[in-house]
Amino acid sequence: MPKTIVSTDRAPAAIGPYSQAIRVADMVFCSGQVALDPQTGDMVPGGVEAQTRQVLANLGEVLAAAGATWNDVVRTTIYLVDLGDFALVNRIYGEAVGANPPARATVQVAALPKGAAVEIDAIAHLGASK
Repeated sequence: MPKTIVSTDRAPAAIGPYSQAIRVADMVFCSGQVALDPQTGDMVPGGVEAQTRQVLANLGEVLAAAGATWNDVVRTTIYLVDLGDFALVNRIYGEAVGANPPARATVQVAALPKGAAVEIDAIAHLGASK
């Protein structure tokens, strides 16, 4: 099955040699998103809460460009620089994914690109919400 590169200007452009997402058949593999403003390319101000909201918005735009929604997401990984932010990020994440959340892992990392506090990637299965 051929792979299709998914790209949207409604989310930040890739900051390296990778695609925002790849679609293969009915699967969408989204690269990690950090809290860059899609228009400026700058990190959003406001700490981990504002960053988490921007990350989820960016990822939502990439999913939409692939024809998916959060209801189609089957797996995510959350990367945190400070695991002490877990409860706050978890609450905001829960608002985005709704009543039927995907499988997930959350890990603490030493650092993230552009000094980000949080990064999230996702895998979606188109039609999973049906």
